[in-house]
Formats: sequence, C-alpha cells, structure tokens
Amino acid sequence: MLLHEFKPAPGSTKARKRVGRGTGSGHGKTSGRGHKGQKARAGGGKGPGFEGGQMPLQRRSPKRGFHNPFRQVFDVVNVGRLSCFAAGSEVTPDSLAAERLVSGPESRVKILGAGEIDRPLVVRAHHFSAGAARKIEEAGGKAEVIGS
Repeated sequence: MLLHEFKPAPGSTKARKRVGRGTGSGHGKTSGRGHKGQKARAGGGKGPGFEGGQMPLQRRSPKRGFHNPFRQVFDVVNVGRLSCFAAGSEVTPDSLAAERLVSGPESRVKILGAGEIDRPLVVRAHHFSAGAARKIEEAGGKAEVIGS
C-alpha cells in the first residue's frame, strides 16, 4: 500500500452541507434559516455575553483601580550584575541588552544598589537609586542619567 492509496473508511466521512444551491438539494431558498426573524438575517443573533436583556455580568460587576496611561516601566539592574563589564568600560542600555540583563536596547533602565561593584564603570541609565549612584562613584565610576 502506498500513501496515495490511503482513503478514509467507508461511511466515516460526510460531505459538507452546501446551502443555497437550489430547492432540489433540500437546503435551498432560506438555506436552513427558516423564515424571517433575527436569526435569518446576516449577522443575526445575539453577541457573546448577552443575557436576555439582563445587565451582563461584565457590566454589573464592580470596577476597581486606575490605569495610568503615562506609567513608565523600567527594566531593573542591580549594581552587583555589572561585574560582567570590564573596568573603565561604558555601560549603556545597548550594552546591557547585549549581555541580556535587560529585555532590549530600547527599554528604560533603572540601576538599583543591591550587590557590590569593584571596578570603575561609566554607567548611563534612565534612573539610579541613591545607593546605586553612591556605590558606582565610590568604585571610581560615574553614574550618568540619560533622557527619554
């Protein structure tokens, strides 16, 4: 037996229903939709979540909280993770993304003070905690805030 000779078992498959193909087919004229009414129309029927005119669950459940459209999300890097950079090198969002310490080169970076740093680095980030900036400068480096 070859691949092109395979067929489904007899009676295991049905032909699809072709509606609107004449009265002789048994599915002509109204195409199985009955006469008139909401369900006979194109796009007819009620949408998901419709509860017969009762106030839907989505609308009657209480809403809480506030979504701030101006929220700024930062990728956080601790100073202890900066030891992968050579002494005197420049640490930017691009170089952090290359080391996979942040999600991408366009991400906003915040440096936090957990861990120790033992080499002078020029760190450019969007935000620094006070402890992180102090540790970087104590190690002989520089903490520079970049805009946007």
